[in-house]
Amino acid sequence: MSSGDMASGKGGLKKRSVAGSFLFKFPNGDEKQAQVALFRRSGKVRTYQHKLAPVSGSVEKDDASPLATALREIREETTLTLSSLELLRVGKPYTFVDESIGREWTINPFAFRLKDKTEGGKGEEGITIDWEHEGYEWFNPHDVNEFEDFGGVPKLVNSLRRVWPEYDLGPRAGKILTSGLQQLRNDHESGARQLAQTAVTILKDLIAEMDSAVIDANWWANVRMAAWHICKARESMGAAITSAVVKTLDRVEALFNQQHQSPSEKVRQMVKAIDDQLEERKYTTDRIRDTFVDYIQQNMLQTTEHKRKAISVLTLSSSSTISTCLLRAAANLGVSLDLRILESRPLYEGVTLASKLLEAENEQVDMTVTLYTDASVALATRGVDIVVLGADRISSGGDVSNKIGSFPAVLSQRHVAPEARVVILSETEKIASPGLMEEHPAEENDPTELTQAWRGARVKGADSIESASTVTDGDGSMQGRVRVKNTYFEWVPAQFIQAYVTDEGLWSVQDITKRSNWISDEMDRFFKGL
Repeated sequence: MSSGDMASGKGGLKKRSVAGSFLFKFPNGDEKQAQVALFRRSGKVRTYQHKLAPVSGSVEKDDASPLATALREIREETTLTLSSLELLRVGKPYTFVDESIGREWTINPFAFRLKDKTEGGKGEEGITIDWEHEGYEWFNPHDVNEFEDFGGVPKLVNSLRRVWPEYDLGPRAGKILTSGLQQLRNDHESGARQLAQTAVTILKDLIAEMDSAVIDANWWANVRMAAWHICKARESMGAAITSAVVKTLDRVEALFNQQHQSPSEKVRQMVKAIDDQLEERKYTTDRIRDTFVDYIQQNMLQTTEHKRKAISVLTLSSSSTISTCLLRAAANLGVSLDLRILESRPLYEGVTLASKLLEAENEQVDMTVTLYTDASVALATRGVDIVVLGADRISSGGDVSNKIGSFPAVLSQRHVAPEARVVILSETEKIASPGLMEEHPAEENDPTELTQAWRGARVKGADSIESASTVTDGDGSMQGRVRVKNTYFEWVPAQFIQAYVTDEGLWSVQDITKRSNWISDEMDRFFKGL
């Protein structure tokens, strides 16, 4: 633990902000068998000597963030580097006072999964403790407690439960949350709408299985903490997940506040209310479809002197919303559809979209489909009438995060087909809380998706690139001489977008900003006091 800078607070208390990192391992890859490492502090540290604690250290002025502090302290105190770790959970920070040593602590809890050697990590064998610790032990998270004979630092359980809320949920609900968060993290095929659906279902199942003998303030706090982790499970898809989850909490809160009902009846009604929400979500695509057809009719067909016989559309990736809207527009408006689809590497979702469209095609739809490589996007935009994109996240200013390749497509359209329109098809739940697009987290994914694609295509030199990208340095980090970047999403600034077609109608940037502020208020209401 580094010394850090301290500020003096009330009563002469010294304030310090620290990062506390819990290291987890999952035998046989099963998160339900989780074990957490606690490190016994040595007699050489200034506070809490010989007590069990997570890897801890002060947030320094030159640390970019508490997460940067956490990684630095893990490296200093265990020699583990990021190549041996996966960020598992980010806990909600909290503050407490320990008057016995005159400190006010602000704790930023984190949980990391220890990677084994098959994943390129060092595993447990890579842990080498420094002078700040006497040793470490592995525990079942549920066995950690704050009794004196356990020997933990103050508020140890409070820090742990903020990265492992399963601690308070009971065995059945805890397992649902554990497996649910793992599903959200690892699902790279479903879009934001499907992941939001999954998130709401996880929360519903969790509430159904919680110990509900007494539904009180603690019960409600446990639900909200679990919901907070569900919202944070997949940051790049967090807008849709968070919006859907806070709507769920709205319904649950109304029933939680009702009087003169038994706990079991309250839970039954809560589950039914969430089922109703899930049922209502099934019709969002229909509402977007109807708005899109009307938009095409009003803006592309009635504005021309001669009736259009065809519309040329460019899109990418695989979106059931986009495919449904395009097919309905072609059928209802009596125009042929010249559909151009970028293949969308590395997972080739554009190819999947093309196949779905062909499977769904009927006699009412006159459609031709042309697939283009991502690199030929400028050719694909030649003579196009409309660029149709989905959205995984929309900033408060109307910027849109979508599948990588979206921004080059829009830039090519601006140069090659400047009269074409860029239209976003999206549920309003994908609107994020206030913030610039640069402030939203980017999602970097496994580079092996790229290298495996190269191997499958027998690309010359692929083996050399893969080897050069996984060279192990002396400190165990896998820096390599070559970096392979596999970024899934990128931003399209609002200035390039002509229309936002949503399940609540045709929206403006002002509508988006208003909804963004509402989401922020709801998040504060449900999560700020945890």
